[in-house]
Amino acid sequence: MSGQPTALKSVTFHGLEPGPRLIVLGAVHGNELCGTEATERLQAELESGERELLRGTLTLVPRTNPLAVQRNQRMGERNLNRNLRVTEDPQDFEDRIANRLCPLLAAHDVLLDLHSFHTGGQPFIMLGPRDNDGELEPFAQAAEEQALAACLGPRRMVEGWLDTYARGVEKRMKNPNASHRAQILSTDPSYGIGTTEYMRSQGGYGVTLECGQHDDPQAPEVAYNAIINALAQLAMLPRRATPGQADPEVLRLVEVIDRDHPDDAFAREWKSFDPLTRGDLIGVRADGTEVRAPEDGFIVFPNPNSLPGNEWFYRAEFSDREVPPGPQ
Repeated sequence: MSGQPTALKSVTFHGLEPGPRLIVLGAVHGNELCGTEATERLQAELESGERELLRGTLTLVPRTNPLAVQRNQRMGERNLNRNLRVTEDPQDFEDRIANRLCPLLAAHDVLLDLHSFHTGGQPFIMLGPRDNDGELEPFAQAAEEQALAACLGPRRMVEGWLDTYARGVEKRMKNPNASHRAQILSTDPSYGIGTTEYMRSQGGYGVTLECGQHDDPQAPEVAYNAIINALAQLAMLPRRATPGQADPEVLRLVEVIDRDHPDDAFAREWKSFDPLTRGDLIGVRADGTEVRAPEDGFIVFPNPNSLPGNEWFYRAEFSDREVPPGPQ
């Protein structure tokens, strides 16, 4: 028996009436199991007849990265949620998963990707770009994506992932720490492409829902309610689990700061969306250089264990984007 998983499991329910095609992912990162619990709970309900799909197609992928789940860590051999694309010459386990996952995503219209995060904080939603015809991530379904986000439940939404990541790559290319072989992919702008970015590139739309801290007992419930709400929003189930968001708050990522050295250290134990005031000490580099907030805002995705040449933290500010309220 192989030491590595040899298959990617998905479960699809086909409504007898035509409708949208929704795919829900759990455990893209193997230590983020709230989506696994939520999708398996819904699968059991559909199979028992407790819930019935009204129309369309629903695909559940409880363990999107089975090797990472097997190892109970974020990644198997690399981060599946970066550099996601089909390749003719797969180099690692995640490349082989991507060769099955990408066509599966392309066969659907809408994606809900369920995650959790390392440090404490409230659930939030990662939004895609506004409608645009630019080169980085052209998009024409922002209204549909915003409506999906507003129905899920959490108030806070964050935009600006891919363009902020691309700017980070420009800086990373000049950083000698990023030339290490293990980090070389992080200097490729396409490394910022994950599940939702790939979904948009194939004509669909989707959001990432960060359901809470990894071990938060409420995170699987947040994930489950979001799936039910998404299905209700698409008229695939008759009833919502919880009200939509009446007053969405939108932040925009504006900067990513990399860790340069293993001895780079945060000045305190930060959580995502802890507020920053201009001049606040965020961390100290190995050489004693202080890293301070250049403007008021928030810290996002602080990772005290990030590898040199990779993201240490992001900084966000309030956005001028307005997302209409969700259904009540």
